[in-house]
Amino acid sequence: MSVLILNICTWLEETPVGILVRESLWGFQVIVAFHLLGLMFSVGTLAWFDLRLFGVSMQGSRVSDVYRRLAPWMLSGFALMIVTGAMLFAGFATRAYENTFFRIKVAAILIAGVNALVFHFVTERQIARWDDAASPPRGAKLAGGISMLAWVVVILAGRIMSYTMF
Repeated sequence: MSVLILNICTWLEETPVGILVRESLWGFQVIVAFHLLGLMFSVGTLAWFDLRLFGVSMQGSRVSDVYRRLAPWMLSGFALMIVTGAMLFAGFATRAYENTFFRIKVAAILIAGVNALVFHFVTERQIARWDDAASPPRGAKLAGGISMLAWVVVILAGRIMSYTMF
């Protein structure tokens, strides 16, 4: 299995995007800048929502209102972050695949994704009962806490990757 994955990684590095990331004068820098911009809009606004779920911020606002106002920024940021992250991965796929911190980052992204799905399909179903409560129920607080922790791990692992891959 790992030979197949390494072959895919090698193929990705030879695509025009992979070559652009590694060999162009400004490709890597521009893509990283947009990746960080996506991170700022996605995780930055998600942190506000998580703090509301955790019950420590915007207690006078309904959870659903906070989400509705922040969702366009979060989702646009996530889209930008995913596209640029995939481009960066294409440029250094074999090194990333072999890097422990890349694997930690991917695991934390998966945890954040599962946490979001559980929140939206389980916890949020009862939102009518607690939407305007200053302190949401334990499940909502847990979702906010897991989200914050997972994204901190994603960001830290991503930063450490850049120091351990080259």
